[in-house]
Amino acid sequence: MPRTRLPLLARAAPPLLATIVVAGCASPRPPTAAATPFDAATATRDVARELDDFHDAAAHADEPRYLGHFAAHAVFLGTDATERWDLASFTAYVHPHFAHGEGWTYRPLRRAVSFDPAGTVAWFDEDLRGQRLGPSRGSGVLVREGGRWRIAQYDLALTIPNERFDEVHAVLQGQPCRP
Repeated sequence: MPRTRLPLLARAAPPLLATIVVAGCASPRPPTAAATPFDAATATRDVARELDDFHDAAAHADEPRYLGHFAAHAVFLGTDATERWDLASFTAYVHPHFAHGEGWTYRPLRRAVSFDPAGTVAWFDEDLRGQRLGPSRGSGVLVREGGRWRIAQYDLALTIPNERFDEVHAVLQGQPCRP
């Protein structure tokens, strides 16, 4: 039986591969910092601090501080169905109000915060008392960027008591309210 000649690489591959694997296992690796375990209690306090400062900045018409709470790709959803703003559009809406010292006041009454397992995304809902709107609800998503929580989405909604929904629905449909 004639002897088949294997190409040089095929004959050298098993010993070469073994050398690479052994060398790779034996080579020193740079030390890695131990990952800090996610602390939900601390993160909840940090998110609350961000949201509280966000509301305080709005109440004081502090435009740089208020807008500084948003992530670059943020979206703000207002109470009107047409109000879906990216950050540039929302900035354009906020600016004339804050430039005239006209902010808006929302006081959180209750807040719940949850996190993804890695602790890099938070979502929340909060019951608010608005100076102008009365009872409302804020909900949204924050992302951890540069060691700080930033709002990626904020949704401000009016809360309607179920027993009053028919009246509100009639108004939204353009029908006169019942007495």
